[in-house]
Order: sequence, then structure tokens, then C-alpha cells
Amino acid sequence: MALAGVTVTVEPVLEHQIQEVKLDGQEVYVPPLSMSENLSKLAHKIDFYKDESEGKGKPTSEGEKDGDEEKVLAPFQPSLWPWDSVRNKLKSSLTEISVLLDVLNLAKEKRYMVAENVSQESPDQKVSLQLLAKKKSLIEASACLMRGADRLKKSQIDASNRTQNDFHIELLKLRQNWRLKRVGNTIFGDLSYKSAGSRFMQAGTFEVVKSTESSLEQEAGGPKSCLEVHIPSELEGVAYIQVEVKSVPDMMDLTSATLKMPAGLGSVPSDAYWQQKLEVAQNVLFCKELFAQLAREAVQVKGTSPHMVISNQIITNVFPGIQLCIVLCHYTGKEKKMPLSPQKLEHNHVLEHSLHQLLREVHYRNVNLDPPHPMFATLGMTKRRRLAGPQGVTRGELIQMAARYGRSSDTLLEQIIKQTKHAVLRVRTMHLIDELAVSIQDPQITAHWNCLNNSLQSSVRINITSYGYESVRTHLSLVIGVDSIQVILKDGRTCTLSFEDKELKDLIHWQVSQFHVLVVQQLVKFQGWMLLSLSGGIGSGDMETFGTAASIMFASPKGDRVLALKSGPSSGLSLSLKNLDPCEYNKSSPVTDPKWYNLGGQFKAINLDRLEGRNFASKMDMLMAKLTSG
Repeated sequence: MALAGVTVTVEPVLEHQIQEVKLDGQEVYVPPLSMSENLSKLAHKIDFYKDESEGKGKPTSEGEKDGDEEKVLAPFQPSLWPWDSVRNKLKSSLTEISVLLDVLNLAKEKRYMVAENVSQESPDQKVSLQLLAKKKSLIEASACLMRGADRLKKSQIDASNRTQNDFHIELLKLRQNWRLKRVGNTIFGDLSYKSAGSRFMQAGTFEVVKSTESSLEQEAGGPKSCLEVHIPSELEGVAYIQVEVKSVPDMMDLTSATLKMPAGLGSVPSDAYWQQKLEVAQNVLFCKELFAQLAREAVQVKGTSPHMVISNQIITNVFPGIQLCIVLCHYTGKEKKMPLSPQKLEHNHVLEHSLHQLLREVHYRNVNLDPPHPMFATLGMTKRRRLAGPQGVTRGELIQMAARYGRSSDTLLEQIIKQTKHAVLRVRTMHLIDELAVSIQDPQITAHWNCLNNSLQSSVRINITSYGYESVRTHLSLVIGVDSIQVILKDGRTCTLSFEDKELKDLIHWQVSQFHVLVVQQLVKFQGWMLLSLSGGIGSGDMETFGTAASIMFASPKGDRVLALKSGPSSGLSLSLKNLDPCEYNKSSPVTDPKWYNLGGQFKAINLDRLEGRNFASKMDMLMAKLTSG
């Protein structure tokens, strides 16, 4: 379409209108209109009710208007076609749309003009740019700080390498781990546990001096420290606490454990590092304090059996034939060389650890009061214990008060003796159950030990079952204490046993005999036999050496056969059978049911060993089935 005579309006390229100016001077622009929005805006400007043909030929000036008013108006001439005005409006609209299409084609081809909008950043984009700028600034700042930190680390490493053998640097490291004090020009340290409330009078003072050796390298090639520590002679060497539980054959061996020092232990070399020397010396001090506390309690505490303190040994009786021996082993390297025993020394690591733990708990309780306690009060005993003297509190009330605050009234020696008794009793019970499980093949005995135990109590569950008939079982629980065993039977009854093995062994044998009767009782129900009598403790027959014998009598479904079983813990199993002839029924007897005739008469013994079956339950099952079918 030709563009001649068509008015095309081209607006100048200007910035968008300003919508808002913020306090920091930032201008928020009105976003530009899209092409569809601009087209709809232009479409709204078209007035379809205005007739442009009426305005054509009319004068625009005032002179022309006055001249026209003077003229005589021509008479009205109606249009020849009633839709002429609508056609004209549509034609003019089509013309403008065609012009707009030409302009858009030109703008799209980019030959004569460019109609691209000027891109303006939206407020959101500016915020993201600000965040990116801040992030970049922070990254640069952190990189600068990291470079500085790396330089400081490098300089510190260089300085430590240069001053590795510096006396003051080593003294600073020593002071970070140990208590030091200066007396004149001499530096002393303390290894004792006085700050933890220790009552041991041994002084753990050591002296710190500067090394005078010219060579700073050890024989092994490692760096040597510029300072030396001088340990007191009584704290030199290696020490440890050894706990032994001796039986009757080893009781007479009272040789000092120092002469039995295992190979590989000796004094600390003189050129060892100061940290190693101080740790070994403090361990010697701790072991000596522990042994001194136990020796003092062994002399003061009165028990059922006297405690003996011989040189570096404490010997006490735990059970008849069992002794507990606590030995302080201190080897300085100056002792006379003795031939070492090729056998490995047997000692209890658990009890040794418990001894160390008990003394550390005493030190901890002396410093840290158990709550509740006043927040601003000084460390020490509670108010009730401070007023115990003026108020005349008795010893029993003091014990209850100590128990209320979680403090045990037993001494260290009493506590370790209780733990030893429990350990010995637990091992005894374990060996006894294993021996019975091996010796008694029918029925089977299994033990399930509880993994959640403490130092003074443990539990085990014993199940008695028969192979192939696991639905029938007898179980009992054992709660092993210090010097007694509490047994909880299947029916809820409880009994308390002493530390003797014979009592527990007799109880398990009694439960095995009761289990035989229980198995037969269940077979009677399964096969439809009639139960005539059942007794858990019969009073007839020979008396059992321990426990009570159980008996059961049952008849076949027809009532013509009767089986009687007796099971005793010491006498064993005995089975008898009686056959009843129907012709022998007494018609004049008042008994109407013939099965009750089986209660009397002669019974014949049955040899259980010659019956078929892999165990007692299967033998009885096959016997009852055979008698029922026969």
C-alpha cells in the first residue's frame, strides 16, 4: 500500500516515565507497554461514532463561519443507502490497520527504521545485582583474610621450627598441662591429687631445669627438649595394681609380685620426653595412693574374716577356698634380677579397672557436689551434714543422708570385695550350667545370659526343652547377687540359694525331673488318654536325697491299660504298666466306670532303655500310640 497522503506519527525515543524516586535517590520507572498493550491503547482512541465525512469541506476560520451563516441553508438530502456511514467508518478503520501493518513490516525487516525498546533494569534485577556485588566484595574480603591467616600460620610454623628447642616455648607447653610454681629462681611442679581432695600425704613435687646438653638430638633421631624434669626417687619407675583371685592350690604362694614382674616392663629411660616421664610418675603416685587407701581400710574395717596386709600385698578371703589378692607392683629397674616365670600371670583386668574407677569417683565427689546444692555456696558438705554435730545426728541417720545424696557408705575395700564375690559366683554359675548341659542330654538345657548387668548383679534364664517337643518347656530365672542366688520358677515361686554349687545343681536336677512329668501330662492331652492322678511331691516310696519326686498315672481311652510314671531327681525314672481283662470286672462292685478298676492290682515295670525313640518324650509318645492301637 502506498504511503503517500497518509499521516504517520513517529514518537521520539525518550526514557520511560518516572514512577517513584526513593529516599536514596534511586528512580523507579514505569515498565514499557508490550505490543499487544500498545495496540489495545491505540484501538481505544478510535471513535467509531464520529462521522468524518460531515466535517469535510467545513470552514475552520471565524470569517468563513460568518459567511456561511449568511448563506441560505440547502434543503436536507437523505443518503441514497442507509448503511453508507457504517461503510465509511469500516473503510477508514481498514485503511488505518493497513497502514499499521505496513509500519510493523518495516520495523520487523529493520530496513528503514528500528522499533526496539530501550531496555531498562527492573527493580528486582537491581537488587540481585546489589547482592552479587556484595557477595563479590565479601569473597574478596574473605580471600584477603585467608591469605593473611595463611601467612600467619606459615610464620608460626617457621617460628615453632626455629624455636622448637627454645626453653621458654617448652616451659609454656609444660605450664598448659601441669601446675607450676616458682620459688626463687627454681621452678617446681605438682603431680599430686590434692586439688581433688586426696588424703595421700606423698608429695608429688618435681623440678624443672634447663637442659645443659650440647646435643639436641636423641639416639633415635627425634628432637630433644630443652628442659628436663627431675622426678622424686619414690616416683621413679613403673607401677600398677594387680588383682588376683586365687583358689585353694595357689593360696600358699605369698611371693611378692615384684619378683614376678612380666617381661617388657622397666624404668622410664632418662632421655625420655618430659610429658611421658610426668605421666608415668603420676600413675605411680595414683597406684600408691590407691594401695595406701586399701591398706588403711584393711586394718580399720572388721569383716567376717581378717584381712592381711603383707608388704605390698593385701589378702582377704572371699569365699571358703577363694582368696582375693591385691598387689602393688612397683619396678624401678634397681631391683635384683630374678628369673622370670615363663607362665603368663593370671590377673583380673576388670577388677583392676574397677579399683581405679572407684578412687577416681572419690576424687570427683570431693570436688563436685551432687545436686541439689546452693548455687552460690562454697564447695563442701551440705547444710544438713554441717549441722549434724550440733543437732546430735546418729550414725544411722548419717548413713541414710549419705545414701540420699548418692554416696555409698561402703569403703573401697568393701566395694571391691563385693564385686569380687559377684564375679566369682557368676563364673561358678556359668561353669555349672555348662557342665549340666553337657552331662544331661535328655532333656536339653540352654542358658540365655542378660547383656545388661552391673558390677553387683546379673541374671540368666534357663530353658529346659525336649528335642522335637519344643512347645513344652520349663524355664527358670537366676538373679546372681553378691553372695546368694535368687531363683524365680515358672509358676512365680521364688527361692534363695547360697553361694554353694551343690544347691543350684540339686535345683536344676529337680526341675529336670519335674519336666519329665510335664511332658507326659501334655502327651496325655494330645492323645486323648485319661489322667487319673498327678502329684508333684509324692510321700510314698523311698525318700529322695534332695528335692521331691513327682508321679503321674493315666489310662488309655478304652480304660484297659494304665501307665504309672515316677520321676525323682536322685532315683530317676520308673515306668509301670497294668493290663485289665474285661472278664475280671466285678459286677457287684459299686464302681460303675470300669476304668477305676485299674487303680489296684499288679503293675509290671517297663525298661525305658529298650523302648524305641531318640529321647524320653518320643519313647512315651510311641508307647502310648502303640497301646492305644493295640
